[in-house]
Amino acid sequence: MKHDPNCIFCKIAAGQIPAKKVYEDDELLVFHDINPWAPVHVLVIPKEHVATLADTGPEHEALLGRMLALAPKLMRELGVSNGFRVVVNNGPDGGQEVYHLHMHVMGGPRPWAKG
Repeated sequence: MKHDPNCIFCKIAAGQIPAKKVYEDDELLVFHDINPWAPVHVLVIPKEHVATLADTGPEHEALLGRMLALAPKLMRELGVSNGFRVVVNNGPDGGQEVYHLHMHVMGGPRPWAKG
């Protein structure tokens, strides 16, 4: 599995940096965002280092599907019942700040109010 020793999300996935985990399996890790934009704001990351969504290919289809399918299950478990938002920022113009593929899942009252 590919890792970047300088990537903060790779370090979180490896247990080198603590995070408030919500879910974990062999391929994915979900943890609470440290700067939440909504009452519930988690990040879904693959444990394998993939820098951006634009770097994915056919070999990542199952992983991307699992990431997206996990969102409603986690929101239900975290008590979100009136809708949620899923965001994947890609590249500098897309607002990506950490270059490790990740999906924001935000729920609660008006999570989209900040943009």
